[in-house]
Amino acid sequence: MSLFYFIYYVLAVILYIIAIPILLLKLRNKKYQIAIPAKFFLRKNPKFENENKIWFHTCSMGETKAIRPLIDEFKDCNLSVITNTGYDEAISTSRSTRYLPYEIFLPFWINRQKALVVMEAELWYILFLFAKRKGAKTYLINARISDKSYNSYKKMSWFYKYIFKNIDKIYAQSEIDKKRLEELGGKNIEVIGNIKLAQLPKITKEYKKPNSTLITAGSSHEKEEELILKAYKKEHGKLVIVPRHPERFDKVYELIDTYSKKNNLSCHRFSQKENFDSDIILIDKMGELNNIYAISDVVILCGAFEKIGGHNPVEPAYFGCKLISGKHIFNQKSLFDCINNYYIIQNDELEKYLNDIKKLKKPVLAKAGSIKPILKELKNV
Repeated sequence: MSLFYFIYYVLAVILYIIAIPILLLKLRNKKYQIAIPAKFFLRKNPKFENENKIWFHTCSMGETKAIRPLIDEFKDCNLSVITNTGYDEAISTSRSTRYLPYEIFLPFWINRQKALVVMEAELWYILFLFAKRKGAKTYLINARISDKSYNSYKKMSWFYKYIFKNIDKIYAQSEIDKKRLEELGGKNIEVIGNIKLAQLPKITKEYKKPNSTLITAGSSHEKEEELILKAYKKEHGKLVIVPRHPERFDKVYELIDTYSKKNNLSCHRFSQKENFDSDIILIDKMGELNNIYAISDVVILCGAFEKIGGHNPVEPAYFGCKLISGKHIFNQKSLFDCINNYYIIQNDELEKYLNDIKKLKKPVLAKAGSIKPILKELKNV
């Protein structure tokens, strides 16, 4: 082993010892009572039972969803993740799912696999080093170096050279990313676009767009409808509300009806009249969201005005809807990274943004990628 590995490992052990009291304190939170013991104490987190398979590693739910088409091609593959939401998504796909242990455990935890496929920025030195030492071909997919993080990466380029030394092939999102990755020591880089956008939304039914501005509140939750109604004025255009959960349809319509009567507005349920003639329309049918996005001008993307974690911003962005979201987007950050021109606002700013609808910019999606080159490579491993 190199001197660099020895120093790195010793520092990782020291950091681990220092962090133990903090980890034990965090265990009081139910959110971490499975993840922390698994990652930092190997509790119920053994090596993969399946050896000599394709091993996919992602961070969170967004990345895990994005590689699902790849996972589906390798039914007996192994998956590792970092976050709770990533684990929940991964375990629904494969029983062979693990939390990735802290790096000091990886030399003893990793077993022989055909290939290690790592998503985006999960650049763990010991992960790539020992996967390769134990016989795996190593891949970094959907690789990206954002403008925001570029300078930070450059300052640490001496360190990243050690990581990229153990990565056999990289699939980058763009030519700019390829150039930046090469500066950091990346080699054998192929540009294939953003694979998070490989599965773009489709509509199942076409509706006629109303003449006035159509504002859609997509996938709304408790308290969010009330917030949106308070911010809405008739002069903004027509307002469509699409609750996330069907069991709330009746309750939400009562709220809309009360607000409409109080403010001399018209409203109706979409299940009764499939048109947009009223001022406020409740979509109380499942499977309509993308159909509505397709004719919308503005989308208030819900699930982020309360601490839900947000919802998929790619869907409204794909249809060119001006995009407004609350700040709680922690489950969707990776998908927001695929978009330029969106508005993350405080709850009390919503009316102000609706007043300025015409000044808002339309979102721009990154170039959609294809999993075909990755799939072809992995089937030949």
